[in-house]
Parts: sequence; structure tokens; C-alpha cells
Amino acid sequence: MHLPSAIPALAAALALTLPLGACGKKTSEQTVLQGETMGTTYTVKYLSDDLPNPPAPEAVKKQIDGALEEVNRQMSTYRENSEISRFNQMRETRKPMPVSADFAAVTAEALRLNRLTQGALDVTVGPLVNLWGFGPNKEITREPTQAEIDKAAAQTGTDKIILTQNGKQAALAKTQPETYLDLSSIAKGFGVDKVAGELEKLGIQNYLVEIGGELHGKGRNAQGEPWRIGIEQPNIVQGGNTQIVVPLDNRSLATSGDYRIFHVDPQGRRLSHIIDPKTRRPLSHRLASISVVADNATTADGLSTGLFVLGETEALKLAEQQNLAVFLIIRDQNGYHTEMSGAFKKLLH
Repeated sequence: MHLPSAIPALAAALALTLPLGACGKKTSEQTVLQGETMGTTYTVKYLSDDLPNPPAPEAVKKQIDGALEEVNRQMSTYRENSEISRFNQMRETRKPMPVSADFAAVTAEALRLNRLTQGALDVTVGPLVNLWGFGPNKEITREPTQAEIDKAAAQTGTDKIILTQNGKQAALAKTQPETYLDLSSIAKGFGVDKVAGELEKLGIQNYLVEIGGELHGKGRNAQGEPWRIGIEQPNIVQGGNTQIVVPLDNRSLATSGDYRIFHVDPQGRRLSHIIDPKTRRPLSHRLASISVVADNATTADGLSTGLFVLGETEALKLAEQQNLAVFLIIRDQNGYHTEMSGAFKKLLH
């Protein structure tokens, strides 16, 4: 199995903010803040000139960094003392471990989306991800045996997670000692929502937040128009420059895909870094990427992963049933083609 060199986990159809040419319109002053979090970068753009006492950018950035640090303290699997790492290290079964309200809320949303996507979004597949060489151990160069797959799979499944949110204190327990919780498929989106919430606390109502390609926009940009996001279309992937433009007026956009991180097995098959919980193997389908627009980034982030796992046919079918706004890039014999749900089409008008 060939292992590619390290590639950052970027959105498969990278979303880019598009400036608007608003000739003759008065523009407002825009503040741009940038930083690092969750193994990637963030960018926040906002307007505050409508506030009587706008906060200093340094104070805004400090508040943002503090909020993101708290998310990492709770949900980063790369920190040994984070809440999620302590849960994963715990070997007692059915023993409730107290967790923060945000950690519980993100886990609850992941479990809800697991049901909505017919099990496709599964935040317990970490043992299988590691087994196939997409985890911290990058030295794995062979395909695991069926016995190894079965052993890892016995620890996976959202039925192995017990979440209680009774009263003020939430708690998590597990039914298998090796069950491993990984919220990376939804935590970046939650980080976006958390930053948006911090801006709201400061009275800022016109902003665009982006973390690792996941976005939320509200209000207006410097030209007084809704924030607009350009999604790469196939000819961009192949060297072109056409984008489909989506307005984000208090909406979020997230994208999942596999053409940036994958393995090629000895038979020459392309194997995604995303594991199918049903087959317990890396995805190998025609869907190159899927973008989802939702009310919040937590949901958009989780849905994009779950729908990507389902593949183009089932993802589009579920999107129509649930009125989800999705945009798909699909591989075919000619390269790529695109499809979109009815809800997504309405966003473009």
C-alpha cells in the first residue's frame, strides 16, 4: 500500500470568499483576524463600525482564541489531558464520566446525525481509521487482515457510547473498554459556531468565520452585501477557474472529500482516508466531494462527512427527503460532473 506524503486535511472543494465589485457603494471598514487551531488555520472577517463602542481587534482575537482553546481542551484527541482523551483512555465500562456541556452537545449532535445518515457518520470508527494507516501511525504499509478488522470493529459503533444529559451535569460512558470517540468530523464546525457566538456576545452582527474550510456568514460584508462563497467546480480541480457562488446569510457551509488524502492499494485502487462504518474499509466510490449548507456549522460539518460516506446516489436521495442543501462533485469517465439538491438550487436564486 502506497502512503502519500503528509497533506493537510483541506476541504475537497475548498471554499473561498469572493470580493464583490460594488461600484458606487459606500464600503465599511473590515477587520480581519487570523490564527491557528485544531491543526489548521482560522480567519475571521467582521464589521464593527456600526457599534457605539467597537471592541479593539486585539480584544476580539483574545476572546476568539480563548474560546477555541476551550474547544481543544475538551475535544482534541491530540491532547492527552483533554476530556475526550481521558474518556478514550478510560477502560471501565458503563462508568459515567462527567463532561462539559459543549462536549456533550457536540456528541449529541453527532449521534443525531448518525441516525439521520443511516449510520454513515460514526464518530467511533477511530480504531478502524488507525488500522488502515490514516491515524497517528503513518508507518502502516499493509492492508489489515480480516481478523484485525473484526477485532477493531468490535469496539466501534455509536451503540457503544452512552450519553446522559440529565440535570446540570452531562456524562459519557462506554460499553466496550477500547471504544474510541473522535469528534474531528464535526468539531471544526462547532469551533466555527463557537467563534460566531463570541462575536455575537461583543455585539458584532456582520461577520464571516472560517476554520479549515468550514464557514458561517451573517449579516453583510464591507460592500453591504451578503457574504458570498465560491465553491470549486470540477474544472478548477483540473486547472480551470469556474466557481459556483453561494450566499451565506446566517448560514454555514462545510465540505468533505477524498482527493487530497488517500492510499493506493497494490491493485491500484484509490482508497479514501474516510472509513465506511458498514464495510469497515476505506471508501472507494465516485463521489469526489460534497458541500452542505445548513443553519449552523456543526450540523453542516457532520452532515458533509456522513453524506460523503453514503456516496452520490444515497446522499442525493437523502438530501431530497430531508430538504438538505447539497452540492456534489462526482467522478465519471470524462473526469467530473456536478449535481445539486433542490434545496441547494434555491440558494442560488
